[in-house]
Amino acid sequence: MNNFIPDIYAKNIFNIDYKKLKKDGIKCILFDLDNTITPLTENEPSKDVKELFAYIDDLNIKIIILSNSKKKRVAPFKEILNVDSAYMSMKPLKRKFKKVLGMFNLDFSEAALIGDQVLTDVLGANRCGITSILVDPLTDEDKFLTKINRKFERIILNKLKKKGIYEKGKYYHN
Repeated sequence: MNNFIPDIYAKNIFNIDYKKLKKDGIKCILFDLDNTITPLTENEPSKDVKELFAYIDDLNIKIIILSNSKKKRVAPFKEILNVDSAYMSMKPLKRKFKKVLGMFNLDFSEAALIGDQVLTDVLGANRCGITSILVDPLTDEDKFLTKINRKFERIILNKLKKKGIYEKGKYYHN
């Protein structure tokens, strides 16, 4: 069950202490796209996301969008935000994490992944030793497969709640 426990739990990407991440040795942040950066229905980043990414860039932290979505979905965000990206990442499998971080000569310990799903984002990051940051989904609208994942996620999160390890809305930053 430990692989399902995020290192950090925040309400959204705007409630994360990026300066602390930098201080803790994080050189790269892998962002999930759908329901983390933007709702599934939006085709470009908001002004607030643009400003946040500029702030993170000013901290000299590399930003990479790591999404299970197709290239067509990820490309506009990559262009507008002027960041690197990896699409069809097949999270929680380790392969894309290794490939992407290897391209930039980064160790797993130098990366954090921010995402809204326990079964893809948190599990994938934790399996690699990457700092895992769970955020609440921006909307309830999900792709079909994500809806299925959410059912399993609820079972896992309820078990963690019973053990006093995790509770929705009780945010923490280690």
